[in-house]
Amino acid sequence: MQQVVNLKERIILGIDPGTAVMGYGLLKETGPKIELLAMGVVKMPVTDDHMLKLQRIFEKTVALIDNYHPDCLAIEAPFYGKNIQVMLKLGRAQGMAIAAALSRNVEITEYAPRKIKQSITGNGSATKEQVAAMLQSLLKFKETPDFLDATDGLAVAVCHSFQRIPTGSGKAGSKKSYSGWDTFVKDNAKRVVK
Repeated sequence: MQQVVNLKERIILGIDPGTAVMGYGLLKETGPKIELLAMGVVKMPVTDDHMLKLQRIFEKTVALIDNYHPDCLAIEAPFYGKNIQVMLKLGRAQGMAIAAALSRNVEITEYAPRKIKQSITGNGSATKEQVAAMLQSLLKFKETPDFLDATDGLAVAVCHSFQRIPTGSGKAGSKKSYSGWDTFVKDNAKRVVK
């Protein structure tokens, strides 16, 4: 007698926000298996009007959500650099993608760039090319995207899948995150073996 196992499915949209190019990747997760649905880039108009770029990010993110109906959005956090203007613009770009997801009631998780690289390659300092090569091997795709921003967006989605955070974890009954061992031990004193 063959037993049928009902594996949960979900679609993860990963976004690497940018003010010139926004990369995205979509995965279908079925139990422990992940499958590439789509990846690509959204090029921003060449203009001095930053607000037009932000509008395009919002509209294209909404279009991706409406087209693929993801269960969750994983997004790369802006990196901390020396140029405050660049950080501000990246933060705004990220904010527009988050606002688009919120407008469609899509759950959002943010990941630091090092965390994404670490989960894909095992090295938090990996290059974009190394991340892309690992993704090609993992998801069995041959084409090399014109922009590594596409594989960066896909990497965010894969990173989220690897975390095995169930959709809906932001609601009641979710697991608490801890800032360090001290807070974990304090909240879980009964679990500590002395």
